[in-house]
Amino acid sequence: MVVTTGTTSFPRQQARTRKFTLGAPRSFVVADDGSRVAFLRSRGGEDPDTCLWVMDADGWKERLAADPAGLADVAEDLSIEERARRERAREKAGGIVAFDATPSLTRVVFALAGHAYAVDPSIPGAPVETIPASRSVYDPRIDPTGRRIAYVADRALRVVDESGTDRTIAGEDDPAVSWGLAEFAAAEEMARLRGFWWSPDGEAIAVARVDENPVRVAFISDPTNPESPPRPVRYPFAGTDDAIVTLHLLRVSGGGRVDVTWDRDRFPYLVRVIWGSGAPATLLVMSRDQRSSQVLTVDDSSGATSVALEDHADEWLDVFDGVPAWLSDGRLVTVGVSEDTYRVAFDGSPATPPGLHVSHVLDVGEDVLFVAGDDPMQRHLWRAAADGSLERLTDGSGLHGGTRGGDVLVVSSTSMDEFGMSVSVRRGGEEVARITSEAAVPVLTPRVEFSLSGPREVRTALLVPHDHRPGQRLPVLMDPYGGPHLSLVVSARNAYLESQWWADQGFAVIVADGRGTPGRGPAWDRAVLNDFADPVLEDQVDALHAVAAANPDLDLGRVGIRGWSFGGYLAALAVLRRPDVFHAAVAGAPVTDNRLYDTFYTERYLGHPGKQPEVYDHNSLMGDAASLRRPLLMIHGLSDDNVLVSNTLRLSGAFLAAGRPHELLLLTGMTHMVSSDVLAENLLHLQLDFFRRSLPA
Repeated sequence: MVVTTGTTSFPRQQARTRKFTLGAPRSFVVADDGSRVAFLRSRGGEDPDTCLWVMDADGWKERLAADPAGLADVAEDLSIEERARRERAREKAGGIVAFDATPSLTRVVFALAGHAYAVDPSIPGAPVETIPASRSVYDPRIDPTGRRIAYVADRALRVVDESGTDRTIAGEDDPAVSWGLAEFAAAEEMARLRGFWWSPDGEAIAVARVDENPVRVAFISDPTNPESPPRPVRYPFAGTDDAIVTLHLLRVSGGGRVDVTWDRDRFPYLVRVIWGSGAPATLLVMSRDQRSSQVLTVDDSSGATSVALEDHADEWLDVFDGVPAWLSDGRLVTVGVSEDTYRVAFDGSPATPPGLHVSHVLDVGEDVLFVAGDDPMQRHLWRAAADGSLERLTDGSGLHGGTRGGDVLVVSSTSMDEFGMSVSVRRGGEEVARITSEAAVPVLTPRVEFSLSGPREVRTALLVPHDHRPGQRLPVLMDPYGGPHLSLVVSARNAYLESQWWADQGFAVIVADGRGTPGRGPAWDRAVLNDFADPVLEDQVDALHAVAAANPDLDLGRVGIRGWSFGGYLAALAVLRRPDVFHAAVAGAPVTDNRLYDTFYTERYLGHPGKQPEVYDHNSLMGDAASLRRPLLMIHGLSDDNVLVSNTLRLSGAFLAAGRPHELLLLTGMTHMVSSDVLAENLLHLQLDFFRRSLPA
């Protein structure tokens, strides 16, 4: 790791390092015979341009396989599709940010500034080849045999064959129709960022056709440039029409097309597509209310589908990475719910025990490699054998993940004992190498006290100033996310860096994961069904009071709360509905009315607004505008296409109509991610100034 020295402030360091992600290795791929590992990493903790690296089993030495410098102008404007993909993936870096490879890792393809490139990582010093593709290349993927490369350009699917011939195999003139792209709901909410899949023999492609004509258009404008026209975005607001997504099998050589058929009226969502060796093309489709799903196998000659498994739930069904998939013995691997546990299942029968919550599946073959934990602060690597036996592959507290090929397993781990992530390469269960991290070392070290707070034992972290003396009264800053899909109270030192900076500015900082946050099982998750407001806010209040009862230096007369996205909603909710507890709030990019958020996420938890308008009214902040009597700062990016800025502007308008003063900070050119280093640094200082003014001693 690179040690940062001198007088660099934490806000500046965090901004320049993109929250200490630059220089950290990621996106590991292991050859199917274990002969090499490929991964991405920039050269340093403040270097934003990511390179492709390789480590060979012969000596386990790292070497550079592709450097974006000299290949293309990496600062060149990205295509609309690539910008959207990076926003959906929360990509913070530049350069080579994604790649695809043959199973043997003898050919890798990637896109850079709209061009396509390929390299053979098995040969040290092999030149990077420019693929003769049309401009604005998006998501290039190589077929498993290494002969052809498919990619998307101008919303059409194209293929470059062995001779270098580049041709369109699927596309239409209608600008609202695309072939090979993932629609907004899939990319943002289903974690499906791709829209086409090669067959194992490389002779066919399963490709999604997305018709966005039914989807409403939102317009994102740049008020700083009044001559620039608004940018139209197809946004599926809750209760409105989704894109029409169909799947088709295209024969690359013969040019034939087979339309895949299933009951789209019942199951309009195409959630997953897999097409692996030795198994048929397999789909996971889901109903609009997400209470029913089917795993389907495809007859690739006719396009007809057969039901391999059907599932139902009273509340909603969850979507997991890595499944459905097939064991080599032909059994279907899924993750389901039983005994209040998320469990790996073989042909619908649980293969993992109650209490061990599976978060995602990493690899399926002769056995299943997956991540799970019985404590929401910890996640470990596990292996479930075909005979039902289980083995935990990682030790020590922390968050562990991994990938494998042959007898090689790459294990990535974070813990409270060290900064950042450590990466170990194991062969046959023994460590043979470590992959270097060039991430910067933070200029501060968190000091965290963990507790179980309140009647529901909410996982809670407390941070106080490093120079705090007993008896010194401290204002309190709640620093939550608080919603589905993200836990903040975890065994990872870097998770608390920003909270410790706030503590060192003179606050007692509390981070609490209440009901709805992941890691504690289905019943805990489903406590927010139809209600994002009451249980979520109640758990923050309980955590605050429990921590304060155990730490008398906390001043409950000066309590602030800050958050972004769901955390921004929670912060605004707190000062609106519990001003007796919370005295000031910063709400970043909040959803203020869930009718303004997307279908797949919102309707899973709150149902359809046309059927349950009272649920949406209860969870909306709009009706609470007149009750504002505490200082509130709202922050929002004007170019945010995830949580539209209309959320903040409408609530601000409601405050003005009610005569309620508040502060508003609009970020020109910014999306849901704050990508500007300067802005990211200054935002922390501006929030600090707000809280110091709003929570005076």
